[in-house]
Amino acid sequence: MIRQLTKTSHVLIGFVLLLAFWQVTVLIGGFEESLFPPPLKVGKAIVSLIENGSLWTHLQVSLLRFGIGYSTAVVSAVALGLTFGLLPRLWVYIDPIVQVLRPVSPIAWSPFIVLWFGIGNAPAIVIIFLAAFFPVLLSTVSAVRKVEPIYLKVARNLEMRRFPLVAKIILPASFPYIANGLHIAIGTSWIFLVSGEMVGAQSGLGFLIVDARNYLRLDLVFAGIICIGLCGLLLDKAVGLLERWIERQWGR
Repeated sequence: MIRQLTKTSHVLIGFVLLLAFWQVTVLIGGFEESLFPPPLKVGKAIVSLIENGSLWTHLQVSLLRFGIGYSTAVVSAVALGLTFGLLPRLWVYIDPIVQVLRPVSPIAWSPFIVLWFGIGNAPAIVIIFLAAFFPVLLSTVSAVRKVEPIYLKVARNLEMRRFPLVAKIILPASFPYIANGLHIAIGTSWIFLVSGEMVGAQSGLGFLIVDARNYLRLDLVFAGIICIGLCGLLLDKAVGLLERWIERQWGR
């Protein structure tokens, strides 16, 4: 309990120092509030977004898109990663293709995505999928290849079939490494969600920032940035809680 309170106090002190540095920068730099709004003005902008309900509306849309794209990417990437990890001869041919596609920013595909899927939720969901898919796929393949050989020898001695082998031995043993990919995918997919909403959407946190920029409301831009950062932090913590829950179910 004391350790948790200490950790919380450190977080609060860090945020207070950040706000103080922000305010001092505004005062010393002599910036106009319209160009570099101070913390109080941004706080009022956040309150106004909450009061008129627009923040919750945009946040709901962004979280829905993120949930669909991220969960679909994780399920498909883990399934394919387990398959390729168990079939190294096949992965030899797939790996070069993945390494060519992986560095390409999902936003680079946006012209094709908009043409193929139209305007609305679908382009943002596809961009999130692409951003989350490759980190999870590569971490899963690597995790399967790091499973202790003794586990597999015991399974063969027990004549375990392929599905029980994957479900009861390979997946639990490789999950800690897969979890690293889940955390990386959270960050990349949340970043590209906002980028995707800036390109072809009419709602969401990314659209909120672009719309505020067009009206030169930089206080609302800062408000959107803060909401995006806090949501990204909470999503990463949520994945951490899910990770610990899964590990408890497997007795780790």
